[in-house]
Amino acid sequence: MAASQEQLARFVLKPLVLLGCLAPLGWLAAGVAGVGGMSLGVNPVEEILHTLGKWGLNFLLITLCVTPLRQITGWVYWIRFRRMLGLTAFFYLLGHFLFYLLVDQGFYLRVLIEDIARRPYITVGFAGLMLLVPLALTSTKAAMRRLGRRWQKLHRLVYVATFLGCVHYYWQVKADVREPLYYFAALTLLLGWRWWKRRARPSREMESTVRRRRPVSDDYPQSQPEFRQAPANPRP
Repeated sequence: MAASQEQLARFVLKPLVLLGCLAPLGWLAAGVAGVGGMSLGVNPVEEILHTLGKWGLNFLLITLCVTPLRQITGWVYWIRFRRMLGLTAFFYLLGHFLFYLLVDQGFYLRVLIEDIARRPYITVGFAGLMLLVPLALTSTKAAMRRLGRRWQKLHRLVYVATFLGCVHYYWQVKADVREPLYYFAALTLLLGWRWWKRRARPSREMESTVRRRRPVSDDYPQSQPEFRQAPANPRP
């Protein structure tokens, strides 16, 4: 059973997830080429810039959904998609920044530095991207082994980076802020789930410890359900 689920995750679902990760790029490429009459509108530069940024933020939130999905469904193979989704988010956001620098600003570094210093939404967006750089560089299994427990602490920066991305989007929008608020709501829900699970974990561990240490006596007979021992050779 486990082998079949492993094969399903690796050979069926993972390629489908990869196609989903590439779909926004395919849509942009089709719009640039005018395939099937598709168009990026009157301002294609702005459309490409916003699409790359928005999908980078989308994939950050989708990456944060992996752990809750694993905990809710009990299907451990969700974890196999997390690295791909996280790297997809990083490369979309890196593309967002590079397109802004090379196409929108014409590679004028002085203008870029002035924008980062003077425009708050660009400042927080650039800070969020910089936080993602070490996460992308340490996403390999070798880096996980080398860093040990520090790897998990380092990768908690994704929460800060996602929050800064939401702030960047909110400050960048000039009129209708409803959509950025949806992103804030999704991030709040995901972080709230993690807080609730972390808060509930010590209570379960303490209850388990108390049960193991509770003395066996006439007041707590072994016939009670919590003290029943499992048979030596349980049936499958």
